[in-house]
Amino acid sequence: MKIPTTLKHKPVIVSENYENVDGRYANHSDTKGLSLGLAQWNDRGKVDISAKVWRHTGEKWSRQSEELPLHRVLDLAILVTRSMVHFREAYQYQYLYDPENPVLDRVGLQGDAMTVSVCTDNDRINEDIKLFSQALSDDSELIGERLSTLSRILKEMGY
Repeated sequence: MKIPTTLKHKPVIVSENYENVDGRYANHSDTKGLSLGLAQWNDRGKVDISAKVWRHTGEKWSRQSEELPLHRVLDLAILVTRSMVHFREAYQYQYLYDPENPVLDRVGLQGDAMTVSVCTDNDRINEDIKLFSQALSDDSELIGERLSTLSRILKEMGY
């Protein structure tokens, strides 16, 4: 299925077969493609690049399609990987985290730091964190394959 080019987001680089590789949803995903392109929120004279996840209901392009600035895509990757580091050792804690110190890390970015922490405002956190940990474990092969690929490409780029 071809990603539309007549909408506000203007695709430049695309993956139009993403539904075939969309993790556990592969071959039955409503996410039909990914694109990098010119952001829909661009103002005259100002150009930002964004990543877009293209979802299709089977009849039309979905309003649930998402567009993110590239730095947020990478920030999400940082959040995922930092979480994975935590859960490797989380078994040491009764609740899979230390309730007295829910901050997992402060990742330095742009002169400040992104705080990564367990959401203790969630009134069901002790139950939800166990479900999260199990889901992370269940998807470890899918995530690991993508992290290995990302690592290889980052090394190729000199990072």
